[in-house]
Amino acid sequence: MHDPNCLFCRIAKGEIPSRKVYEDEEVFAFHDIHPGAPVHFLMIPKKHVASLAQVSAEDAPLLGRMLALAPKLALEQGCNPYPEGGYRVVVNTGTEGGQEVHHLHLHVMGGPRPWLKG
Repeated sequence: MHDPNCLFCRIAKGEIPSRKVYEDEEVFAFHDIHPGAPVHFLMIPKKHVASLAQVSAEDAPLLGRMLALAPKLALEQGCNPYPEGGYRVVVNTGTEGGQEVHHLHLHVMGGPRPWLKG
């Protein structure tokens, strides 16, 4: 379930320090080290899945939980409420999709504008 050479697996296991936002038995969320917005954190499954392209039907409940959790965490981290406020949820997939770490992760980005698109 874990890849010992994966940066995000090692972060989720506590082997590499991070600024934790949230943790439960299946999900770990932490601040991005190079934020592109006033609020920018990553949500990862603790189970190693290389990318959205490798997701199977058995992963659907986990992904649903992650997406349902994103709004709560976004507000807790400082995003303003919908509809005037808001945030973005981005999943980069593969090299051409901008994925740099090959462990599925959701970027949650928001906060007062302007901030760089990306």
